[in-house]
Amino acid sequence: MAGINFSKISEKFKGFSSSLTGKLKGSNGKVDLSKVEIKIPDFREIVSKLNPKNRRSNLISREINLVPDVKEEMIRALKMRNFIFFLCIVIASASVAVMLVFASIAGGQQAIVDGKKTTLTALSKKVNDYSDLSDFLTIKDQLSNIELITDNKTLLSRTFSILSALLPKGADTITISELTVNLAGDNPTLAFDAQANAGDPPYIDYNVLDSFKKSMQYMRYDYGTYVDKEGEAIPAYCMIENGTDGATFSDPDKGYYAYWLILGDGCNPSYEPEVDDDGNEIYDEAEATEGYTLEEYDGNQVVKIWRTPQFDEWYGGVSTGTTTNVSRPFMDDAGTIENVAHFESECISYYADENEDGTVTWGSENSCVLVPDGVDGIVISDSSNGRGSSGDLVLRFSAVITLEAEAYSFSNHHLMAVAPTGRYNVTDSYKQVQNMFGERATDCAIGDTACYNNSNGGN
Repeated sequence: MAGINFSKISEKFKGFSSSLTGKLKGSNGKVDLSKVEIKIPDFREIVSKLNPKNRRSNLISREINLVPDVKEEMIRALKMRNFIFFLCIVIASASVAVMLVFASIAGGQQAIVDGKKTTLTALSKKVNDYSDLSDFLTIKDQLSNIELITDNKTLLSRTFSILSALLPKGADTITISELTVNLAGDNPTLAFDAQANAGDPPYIDYNVLDSFKKSMQYMRYDYGTYVDKEGEAIPAYCMIENGTDGATFSDPDKGYYAYWLILGDGCNPSYEPEVDDDGNEIYDEAEATEGYTLEEYDGNQVVKIWRTPQFDEWYGGVSTGTTTNVSRPFMDDAGTIENVAHFESECISYYADENEDGTVTWGSENSCVLVPDGVDGIVISDSSNGRGSSGDLVLRFSAVITLEAEAYSFSNHHLMAVAPTGRYNVTDSYKQVQNMFGERATDCAIGDTACYNNSNGGN
């Protein structure tokens, strides 16, 4: 402890030692401890007497020794208070900083909004001052609905294809003198006046009309997509299905086909031409037509694609999943076709039935019905006898046929009507259309006994 003179303390203890020794000696000069009482002075009192100026330190020392726990708690509380004050200051500073950031963002956004408002006001004034604004908005509205308009578009020209399949061929004929087509409503209708000719005397035969009515339940149609050998859809505008006379291409032994303008712009979906440094496409015809047999039609290089599956050539080929002979066309028992350009029908499915001798007989099923109500889809009225333009006896009648709306839909490409015998409207020629129509038969003249007597041919 500072200020204490330890030399004086040592002298004090030396004196105390000499005094103690003198008191312990007896009369015989020896130390007798039995009568000794030893008192040891308080060291702190000695220190206090020797250093009166250090009493404050002594008191403080006693004070600390008396309440050490309370002092520690107080120190901890002071530290906690200081920490909390510091933490509050940090949080307050951070809050102020965040508020300043948000304020700057809000200010920036407001400045941007004000700028946009100014721009919109200027553009609005410019648009309103445009003299042809109403016409522009009308065109824009039509363009936005172009897909909907296309989906709802109908093709009136398909009427002749449908009639070509509906009307009988052969000795029994039906010619139309007046036709009305109504495409409004859920289902289109064909209303016409016609005359039936049995082809043999006496020509009037109600069985012709009866057969015509019953054939309605077997009428079908077909549509779909032509695809390349990779199975990619070919755009409809790239296909030629009719000749210059309007007749659909067909082969009496193999069926129906179309020509693919493979070198036409955008007509080869599986070929991607290279692009040079200037962004120009480099079209390699040899590479684009690899794996196809080219023909020439009407001055164009074309590829023939069969609409009718070539069962004998394609069945039993090799699937693209094999490693050998992958270029050979392939058709399985379910009618799935690979490795050859073909027609993917949305209506007709093909299947193979194996015979006992190991050969295969192919069959087909068409799910697209042309006259939904079948026999009830045609209403015959006003039938009577008459004379045709050539003077032959005919059966005059009026009819209304209700057809399936999908048969007229523009979005259904490559549509063909199919007659009960499987005959397509493949002779869609101008000559055939001409033969569908004829002059209206005249009433039986007064005194025309043959005309009046053949009132019913057995229906």
